[in-house]
Amino acid sequence: MMATIEIQNLNCGGCANSIKKNLEKLEGVSKIQVNVEKSEVMFEPASELHVEKAKESLKGLGYPAIDDANSISSKARSYMSCATGRLLQH
Repeated sequence: MMATIEIQNLNCGGCANSIKKNLEKLEGVSKIQVNVEKSEVMFEPASELHVEKAKESLKGLGYPAIDDANSISSKARSYMSCATGRLLQH
């Protein structure tokens, strides 16, 4: 069953690329999709524990879930993740 997490700071394809690349590294997380327009990340978790691991990974990248705090440092991390994602696209 697919899980959907609505996140903050998702602005472009660079952000989406970084999110996808990082979540692909997590064991128990597959079929990752990122919808920039809706600020959503969808994936198939092996268990509820994997949903929580994905949320923590997203938060570490600067993309906290919509109901989590969005600090200045979170916004700065998302900017760096976005820049990295843009570089990896080309």
